[in-house]
Amino acid sequence: MHVLIVFHSDYAHTQAVAEAIAAGAQAALTDADEAADIALKQAVDVHLDDMRSADVLIFGSPVHMGSMAWQMKQLIDSGSKLWMAGELEGKVGGVFATYGGYGGAGGGVEQTLVALHANFLEHGMLVCGFPRSLSGYAYAGLHWGLAVRTGNEEGMPDGVDDTALLAARAYGAHVLETALRLK
Repeated sequence: MHVLIVFHSDYAHTQAVAEAIAAGAQAALTDADEAADIALKQAVDVHLDDMRSADVLIFGSPVHMGSMAWQMKQLIDSGSKLWMAGELEGKVGGVFATYGGYGGAGGGVEQTLVALHANFLEHGMLVCGFPRSLSGYAYAGLHWGLAVRTGNEEGMPDGVDDTALLAARAYGAHVLETALRLK
């Protein structure tokens, strides 16, 4: 099984979450006594062949002005050739987003997660949300996926705390366990 975790990261926060997702996925594989290749790549370094060869795709983005980072959107738009040929149909997908902003509403995190899901659904992929039974749901879970707050009360970058990383590991394990059940 080949897992590709694609992200864009401005302050290394989204990358830290991606790494925790990869650790959770690896733990799920170890528990299931399965082997897999788990690759993490920045969106600007991903080629269509990377997505073709993946069995599981997990996309993550920081929220930029209520939407995903343009680097993620550029990658998604470049995938129209994959859509035309149906090359991602049946693959398993998961999504995550990091956000700062003012207030507790998330500043566009739901729209970002929904947009990432919409891309996967357009391709005919099977997508994984974040069930409330997973560790960390109350802190960083939404039914759409993982949503990690990385900003402080002033909306400035503040980092990723251990509770969010726990939720990220749980989500990575969940996506991989889902893929293994479908395998």
